[in-house]
Amino acid sequence: MADARDVHGNAYKNGSATLLARVVGGDGTAIVPGDVAGAEYSIYLLDDRDPDARTPVTGHQDAALNVSQVLFAALQTDDLWTVDDLGYNFRHVLDVSANQAFAVAGRRYLVEFRLTPVSGQVILVRFRINVI
Repeated sequence: MADARDVHGNAYKNGSATLLARVVGGDGTAIVPGDVAGAEYSIYLLDDRDPDARTPVTGHQDAALNVSQVLFAALQTDDLWTVDDLGYNFRHVLDVSANQAFAVAGRRYLVEFRLTPVSGQVILVRFRINVI
């Protein structure tokens, strides 16, 4: 079983973020767009004193995504990915043109993607963002 872990990163207050991950299925291989029927994301402002408390960010709650725009059929290795030589298959650039994603500096946010596979359990991809 692969360990579940959040991807940690930083973003500027009122800025966007490009979120990258390598997402694998239950068999340990990278998922591809054809494996996923739907995708959506939400952003939450976190409370450091209460790990269960999270406040949805306006304009970024249960937002639908086009699967083919966030998942790749092959692993990508470019200058954006510095983790290893294998690459990523998930990329999303947060659109903050209408609603800010990270409006409070000095706080942490959770960006949670929910990928609904053609069959099987929902796949969560999560990013914890420290805003500077």
